[in-house]
Amino acid sequence: MAEDPAETTRPSIGALVGAGCFSAIAGFFGGGMIMVLVAKFVGSYQGCKPIEEIPACNWGSYALVGMIAGVVIVPLVSIIRLTRRRS
Repeated sequence: MAEDPAETTRPSIGALVGAGCFSAIAGFFGGGMIMVLVAKFVGSYQGCKPIEEIPACNWGSYALVGMIAGVVIVPLVSIIRLTRRRS
């Protein structure tokens, strides 16, 4: 059986950079929001009462960790998925 050349070609560098940049933005905000939710659960478990209008105790620390993780993990996974050989 002959292989289809369209399936064996890799995406161009421009396509990978575009996908990585777009997914980095999504990972930044998504990771931050998920970790603020985690901060809310942790604060509730610890019995912390946040200041009015603040989502959770220490939410900034949690959000920062989530944003950094999201900016690294989401683009990495998307680029790996784009470059992986389809069988």
